[in-house]
Amino acid sequence: MGRLQHFGWFFSRGFGPQGWGHPAQDWDYRWTRPQLYQQAARELDQAGLDLVVMEDALSLGNDDTLGLRVRSAYGGPKHDPLLLAPYLFEATTNLGLVPTVNAGVTPPYLAARQAATLQHLSGSRFGMNLVTDVGSARHVGLEPLPHGAAYDRAEEWIDVVRRLWHSWDEEALVADPVSGRFADGDRIRPFRHAGEHFTVAGPLNALPFEDGDPVVVSPGGSPRGLAFAGTRSDVQLALAPLDAGSVRDYREKVLGAAAPAGRKAGDLRVLFVVKPEIVPSAEEADRVVHASRHPSEAVLRQVAEGFSSDLETDLTVLPLDAPVDPAVFGDHVSRGTIRGLLGDDGASTPLRELLTRKARKGRVSERAGFVGTAEEFADFVEELGEDADNDGFLFSGDLHPVTVHRVLDELVGVLRRRGVLRREFGGGGLRGNLFDF
Repeated sequence: MGRLQHFGWFFSRGFGPQGWGHPAQDWDYRWTRPQLYQQAARELDQAGLDLVVMEDALSLGNDDTLGLRVRSAYGGPKHDPLLLAPYLFEATTNLGLVPTVNAGVTPPYLAARQAATLQHLSGSRFGMNLVTDVGSARHVGLEPLPHGAAYDRAEEWIDVVRRLWHSWDEEALVADPVSGRFADGDRIRPFRHAGEHFTVAGPLNALPFEDGDPVVVSPGGSPRGLAFAGTRSDVQLALAPLDAGSVRDYREKVLGAAAPAGRKAGDLRVLFVVKPEIVPSAEEADRVVHASRHPSEAVLRQVAEGFSSDLETDLTVLPLDAPVDPAVFGDHVSRGTIRGLLGDDGASTPLRELLTRKARKGRVSERAGFVGTAEEFADFVEELGEDADNDGFLFSGDLHPVTVHRVLDELVGVLRRRGVLRREFGGGGLRGNLFDF
């Protein structure tokens, strides 16, 4: 029997047109209605996943490149995932829901109150995917901040939010009908916070939590991102090469950042994002991988569309057989996203080759990619659990029933039979489930 790990779903294209550009679109779900997402969430709940992390970007980006963001629905439109959460809580029993919250846009008091409300209403199944996005600042009348300053602001933000959550002592709630006393005001602590980025008055107008604070998830693999996860997050959403050595090294960086804050390995979870392509046989896996070595023009265009949206730069109008001049990317574009396309030698590599590299797939049995049978993918999961002490994975994809079943139909059974995927939940809401083993 294998070692139990935690699993979740990364709702990767946000609360938007699910299935757009894919055959699943013709199932005729309405992406603006909750039923599509409720059905998918029920399946994830049944499958024994701990949580859904709900990606969001509240801005359509640069004014000059709006068409890129909406042309293929990669960057928009999107609804607010926080407001989808109550519909999904109603449809599920154990699944935790973690919508994205932007520390540069949402005031701390408002965020603390919204989170407290959803934590109580959901039976402690709420969490926040805390991001430091600075491109959206202009929508609320703020100036964008550099990368480091954005993390300074996020650290101050979550510290204030947690202070608000704990401005009521546990004994402040009396609820004694005999004396007619509901709460003890002497056990509620007013405070005034005046920091570099926020001025906030407490206490919070909300009750203490029964099963601990809402879970805080954070992305970001930069040194500041890893430090934030180590000192202030419950879950680090991780991206890294997925071999045992890389996973061990990544986890050690996060835990190394946690140690000065007095935190131990058991105080946080590192979950790696993967996008498996489960196929019925090894022969089919070979066929899929071989076909990806020579992508069609249509596939190359699809890859280019996705990167165009992320880079806010139209790659589809550039010559395929010439290198990409880095000067085409504006100053507002993430340097990390540019490196994600160009790599180390991108300045001298034709665009066609860059896109072909992104289109190529690899066999999970060879640890070269994520194409394989359910048994082969389970081998990979077990290996990282045993050899790298891995906490678990987030499967990435649309929150659409077709996508969920394509990934999980056979895999759930295989992982459960191997003792890697839970059959029972721990109790105590999302925090209880994430830390019950």
